[in-house]
Amino acid sequence: MKILIFNWQDIKNPFGGGAEVHLHEIFKRIAAKGHEVTLATCSFEGSSEEEIIDGIKVVRKGKRSFFNYYVRRLYKKLSNEEKYDIVIDDINKIPFYTPCFVKQPILAISHHFFGKAIFREAGFISGSYVYLAEKLVNKIYRNTQFAVVSESTLNEFIERGFNSMNFSIVQNAIEQERFPMKICTKFDKPTIVYFGRLKKYKSVDHLVKAFALIADKVPDGRLEFIGRGDFQPELERMVSELGLKERTKFYGFVSDEEKTEILSKSHIVVNTSIKEGWGITNIEANACGTPVISANVPGLRDSVKEGVSGLLYEYGNIKQLSERILSLLTNQSELIRLSEGAVEWAKTFSWDNSAELMLKRCEEIINKKYS
Repeated sequence: MKILIFNWQDIKNPFGGGAEVHLHEIFKRIAAKGHEVTLATCSFEGSSEEEIIDGIKVVRKGKRSFFNYYVRRLYKKLSNEEKYDIVIDDINKIPFYTPCFVKQPILAISHHFFGKAIFREAGFISGSYVYLAEKLVNKIYRNTQFAVVSESTLNEFIERGFNSMNFSIVQNAIEQERFPMKICTKFDKPTIVYFGRLKKYKSVDHLVKAFALIADKVPDGRLEFIGRGDFQPELERMVSELGLKERTKFYGFVSDEEKTEILSKSHIVVNTSIKEGWGITNIEANACGTPVISANVPGLRDSVKEGVSGLLYEYGNIKQLSERILSLLTNQSELIRLSEGAVEWAKTFSWDNSAELMLKRCEEIINKKYS
């Protein structure tokens, strides 16, 4: 099978996130089975125009801001060079609208819609661009086959009037061999960690405010951040104004080994985002033997087994978030129970299984098209 994929970024792009991990982990396994996989994506500073990454041929054209305008031409060029059996359209923020010009069978991948949440991250003009671009998905992709990453994302499409028969769920997962899959020795001081991009829509400031509410009750508590993003200066300003500078740490970008070590040693990982496609960071924390406290929002609620791998709280309810954090830091037996449950929950997620589901989905779509 020859597969052509369009996505804004590849796994090496510094702007990549969970969507890129999902795509790469699944399709590198499909490539390893002998299928030819080509990923067309935008370029970035220092990137090569073409390279092979884990068996996937990556073709980069155009800058990130305008890559969607290259897609139609790039599709024509690549499809003239190779006869592809299926085209994968990974929808992320601004769609490529491939049903308008692609001749082969299409499988669209969707993690979540930003909807009005985009205005927390972007200004009115750029936010409106994304918001209206997503609105067109209803019309252009109405009859397209989809693979979505969670029940929450599927429900979003159904609410938009899509036919559920056109959908399957191919969830995120982890490479279990890269994680301890057990409870490890923790930091000497109670440590709460945020793990992810430092973006405004991720609402990381909620965690800072929640920590400030319990700082006196956990005098030796620490707050640490793994990840980078343009919201970091604002977070640094906040922790300084709240008198928490000496109790916080910003790691920035870390290697996979460092990430695993920090997650393993932390006591709790907190996810405050207003909306996600799923929440792979929650499972990675669980695989390190660390429970999560996560906003009860679409996507994130799918990656938390409430009362087993962690706890949920009402998004934006900073007082409730602080109470959830304090309840675990002051109750060792409950923290251990959730840590044990976190490991067992993480064991149920495998990229090999997700790759098998995706491959089967591709085969079904191709067979249906030509039957």
